[in-house]
Amino acid sequence: MELMEVMRRRKSVRNYTDEPITEEQLAKILQAAMLAPTSRNFLPTNFIVVRDKELLEKLADAKDHSSGMLKKAACGIVVCGDAEKSDTWIEDCSIAMTYMHLMATELGLGSCWVQTRMRKKNDGTPAESLVREAMHIPAGYEIEGILSIGAVDRELTPRDEKDLKDARIHYETFDSCGE
Repeated sequence: MELMEVMRRRKSVRNYTDEPITEEQLAKILQAAMLAPTSRNFLPTNFIVVRDKELLEKLADAKDHSSGMLKKAACGIVVCGDAEKSDTWIEDCSIAMTYMHLMATELGLGSCWVQTRMRKKNDGTPAESLVREAMHIPAGYEIEGILSIGAVDRELTPRDEKDLKDARIHYETFDSCGE
């Protein structure tokens, strides 16, 4: 698949079949993460692969909303950054998660970004603290999010280029938008 086609096909998938992902698929997704650029090549990104169903359920329960897909995922990858290594860990982790999203799509798998950083449960408990405890993540490492990955449960329709809105594109100044 060409890169533009992969990007058109990439969608957030929240429903998965029970089909496992292969070691080869997981290795390619992790390789994509490791190929992602990092500021000044400081490499602050770290990836914790979770396949254990009980642990995936714990991670899903770290938030009250938008994380339930982890319960059905074949795998989750917790992405965290070493904040002492680089002040751009958020950007670096985000790029790596995007690369993993794209590789999952290339492999015919579904994925969804579960935002953890700055999210809370309804009772005010930070999701990050619950993930940190469940995963034994040491101080100094900040959690960006979790990528759920699994076999898609239905055919996904790629985005059509005519549906892209170019009103967000500006040339020279912000007020010069395309119509």
